[in-house]
Amino acid sequence: MNTSRYWVIVASKNHVLRGVQARVAQANHGKAAPLKRMRVADGVLFYSPKVEFEGNEKLQAFTAIAHVVGEAVYPFDLRGGFIPYRRDVKYLPCNDLPIQPLIPDLTFIENKSSWGYLFRYGFFEIPKVDFDLIASQILKERVHA
Repeated sequence: MNTSRYWVIVASKNHVLRGVQARVAQANHGKAAPLKRMRVADGVLFYSPKVEFEGNEKLQAFTAIAHVVGEAVYPFDLRGGFIPYRRDVKYLPCNDLPIQPLIPDLTFIENKSSWGYLFRYGFFEIPKVDFDLIASQILKERVHA
């Protein structure tokens, strides 16, 4: 029986890329509680409404995919008084995937006309069927020799 769960973390693409580089996940501006809900082997998708946290350029795309590999949720000192909590994840090579074409097929989006509302939570669980649909399209194609 598959006991893995599947999550979406909402963050600007520039923040997602920092996480990819550090091989960690952060959620809801560094809060520990969301990360504590995750378990090793859980799937995580990162959705970016904007390109940059401080900017206005919309993106509205899934920008990363990962699996939880670390047991611990731990604080990390970014200096300047900001100490967010992190969790170690393994990112998979992927391409940005716009959400608009997927909305009709995503079961976790119940109200298709107000689809963006759910993403305001910043962190939420989704069904495996939706994770699999997004994963099938976001993952980079492997080149066979």
